[in-house]
Amino acid sequence: MLGALIIDKPAGITSHDVVARVRRVAATRRVGHAGTLDPFATGVLVVCVGRATRLAQFLVGLDKEYLAMVRLGFSTDTQDLTGKQITPIKSSKETSLEELRRVVSEFVGPQLQTPPMFSAKKVGGERLYKAARQGREVAREPVAITVHSIDLIETEAMPARPNADGTMDVSMLVRCSSGTYVRTLANDIGERLGFGAHLAALRRTAVGQFKIKESVTLDALENISRDELIERALISPAAMLAHLPALTLDSEGVNRVRTGRTVELPAQGIEGEGRLVRLCDETGALLAVGVYEAAALVVKPRVVLEGKS
Repeated sequence: MLGALIIDKPAGITSHDVVARVRRVAATRRVGHAGTLDPFATGVLVVCVGRATRLAQFLVGLDKEYLAMVRLGFSTDTQDLTGKQITPIKSSKETSLEELRRVVSEFVGPQLQTPPMFSAKKVGGERLYKAARQGREVAREPVAITVHSIDLIETEAMPARPNADGTMDVSMLVRCSSGTYVRTLANDIGERLGFGAHLAALRRTAVGQFKIKESVTLDALENISRDELIERALISPAAMLAHLPALTLDSEGVNRVRTGRTVELPAQGIEGEGRLVRLCDETGALLAVGVYEAAALVVKPRVVLEGKS
């Protein structure tokens, strides 16, 4: 078992719970995910299996896409539906769709975002959510993120609708850089509108090149054989890192990489000092991930999947 599974995580369980269930199916403890989803969230969770767990570090920085339902009307202490209401309900009827579109557009582009207290981010070696549960506020440095786009949408599963208490649920398709907190985005949009808001539902629809349509549910995964799992659902290491440029090696290059030695770059080369490169054999199988060193025109292996025996 070597590669990745694109799991459609259900609501109500943690990302670690998903890893535990995949471990049982794959019959190996070498399983890990490449980017946490909150328990209430659903959607794409990239799970690495076998030696491919060493490749997770090259996936966590990929852009993400989310289908988010934002509840306009009040804020919560966690910035999502799991928290306590901390602002009075203010009728969302006080704003127009045009005003909402204008405010949302202000959040598109590079920006600084302050991580929420209820998050797994560490400050001074402490997880923020632990301090939050103790009622302590910790100073956090804003983080540079990029929101590529926010589209107001309406789907059968997530329609725009007013609620009896005066709040309104609005669906948004958000494309953003890794490290973006969509619940903080929802909270900040509410503040800019002049009344609270929080994240009411979240579904991750893409992580880089991995789309929700390519995913498999845990129930389906647990009802197929190991051979079917490998044939139908397992993504090869080379395909896992399709976002990186590839260098195909001859037999001499393969031997050098397997022993951790650098390989020279061909004339057409890879551009960009420090660029990550897939190092593959002539069949296209991934041997290692290397780093381009421009001064010497070589690629130095960083992670070798399989050394020479």
